[in-house]
Amino acid sequence: MTDSIVLHDYFATADGGGRTSLALAQTLGSALAFAFRTGDHPYFRDGAPVRTIDLGCGPSMPLLRQWQVARAFIERTGFLQGYDRAFYSGSYAPLALLRGGAGRNIAYCHTPPRFVYDQREDFMGRLAAWQRPLLAGFIKWFEPRFIDSMHAMQRVLCNSEAVKQRIRRYLGLDATVVYPPCEVERFCWLGQRDYYLSTARLDRLKRVDLCIRAFRAMPDKRLVVVSTGDQESVLRALAAGAHNIEVLGEVSERRLIDLIGGAIATLYLAVDEDFGLSPVESMAAGKPVIGAGAGGLLETLVDGSTATLLSAEPELDEVVCAIREMTPARALSMRVACEARARRFSQAAFAERLGAVLAES
Repeated sequence: MTDSIVLHDYFATADGGGRTSLALAQTLGSALAFAFRTGDHPYFRDGAPVRTIDLGCGPSMPLLRQWQVARAFIERTGFLQGYDRAFYSGSYAPLALLRGGAGRNIAYCHTPPRFVYDQREDFMGRLAAWQRPLLAGFIKWFEPRFIDSMHAMQRVLCNSEAVKQRIRRYLGLDATVVYPPCEVERFCWLGQRDYYLSTARLDRLKRVDLCIRAFRAMPDKRLVVVSTGDQESVLRALAAGAHNIEVLGEVSERRLIDLIGGAIATLYLAVDEDFGLSPVESMAAGKPVIGAGAGGLLETLVDGSTATLLSAEPELDEVVCAIREMTPARALSMRVACEARARRFSQAAFAERLGAVLAES
């Protein structure tokens, strides 16, 4: 079998890109290299599921971290020359090609880095004024190197048609869609309790604040919010005093599976999502999704059958109306369609599609 390796930027939070890179390494029987991982990262709590290579780039302040991670992939990946094939997941891992890479190099692109392209202004807006020139300087250094690295790939794969269009627009490259895998068998329908659920990362672009504001307007409906992120304290403050809203933060995998399985429905209102594993996990448990009608959600969800798809930038009243219309009875009527739809994004489907694509190479 071809000696392969998968490279992923880093493991700081539980996210779809990290989960996909792990699944890719497991599917290929490959090692997994990364710049760093946090000591309590949920994907590694029971031990590493594959052989790992840590590039030794410790986590630090965000802007400094991005520079350190980029340099680590350029300077500490000479070992790739010993591999027949390498897969690159993330924004910084592709920079390893500046050192030559492996015999054959394949990108699995979750998206062209959004802080460089379509969401640059948003990322700039999050920073203090004195930090913005630092990010601008980093982008000026990083972007040409990223473009050179991506153009040096023998093949570019991506996680959705939405991302395929971004790759063509910003990088001038053609990509092949291989949908990420979801461990659909982990999730199951566990009845209907009295709550709706948000599992999106607590990040400004996930618009969890809009979910909370919607339920503040509906004290007769209950919302449970799980996950973590840099907006956690802000969102806890927004939910404070609303007895129908519970912000749990990070929960165990077992607890997450139980919460999804017992919800009426889930909400996912992210801005132009790349793919979005959370809505697929919801469907796997037989739970429909109230989602923003943009990005990868247009490919995974079926409006009226497995979801209520809102406008790309939903207003508060639109979200409130959708929640009120997603009654327990209506959600239950979607269960079978949800479960069937989720199976299209299973690990088995991912392995089959990946094998077929690689066989073409």
